[in-house]
Amino acid sequence: MKKAIVLLAKGFEEVEALTCVDVLRRGGVHCITCSINLDKDVMGCHEIHVKANSLLKTTDVDKYDAIIIPGGMPGAANLRDDSAVIDLVKKFNSENKIVAAICAGPIVLKRAEIIEGKEVTCYPGFESDLQPVNFSREIVVQDGNIITSRGPATAIYFAFEILQNLVDKDVVENLKKDMLLNLVNC
Repeated sequence: MKKAIVLLAKGFEEVEALTCVDVLRRGGVHCITCSINLDKDVMGCHEIHVKANSLLKTTDVDKYDAIIIPGGMPGAANLRDDSAVIDLVKKFNSENKIVAAICAGPIVLKRAEIIEGKEVTCYPGFESDLQPVNFSREIVVQDGNIITSRGPATAIYFAFEILQNLVDKDVVENLKKDMLLNLVNC
C-alpha cells in the first residue's frame, strides 16, 4: 500500500489539506496528517482546529511515497521557514518521490530549490516568489515528480492528480464516479 504525508503548520488551508487526505484514503492510500509543531493540535487559517495523526519529529518519513504541502497563510510560510520541512522536501525530490504543493505551498518548493526551470502553478500573486519557473495557469500541473495546483477550488483535482501517481488508473476512475466528479465540467 502506498503512503502519503500531508504536512500541517499553524495557518494551513483546511480545504486543501483535508481534501487530499479524504481522496487519498478513499483511493486506498495510507495518508496521514503530520504536524510540524511540538504537538498534534494545529489551527487552520480559518480557525478550524485539527488534531494531526503524528508529529514530523517522530514520523519515519522513509516509509512514505508522497509529501503534500497545503497552502494557506501563514501555514505555507511556516512550512517554508522550517528547516526540517525543507530537508524533507529535498529528500523526497532526490528520491524521485511525489512532492505536491498547492496554493501558496509552492513557496516551500522554491526554498528547497527544486522547481527552477520546472512547469508549476500556484495561487495568483505568488508567481514572482517562485521565479525562475515556467509558470502555468492550469489548475493542476505535473512536471516529473512535482505536482502543483492553484488553490481551494482546485483541491479535489490536485488530490486526484496525486492519487493517479500512487494507484491503478481503474481505482482513480472508479473513485471519480463514486464521488460524482464526472458531473463537474472542468
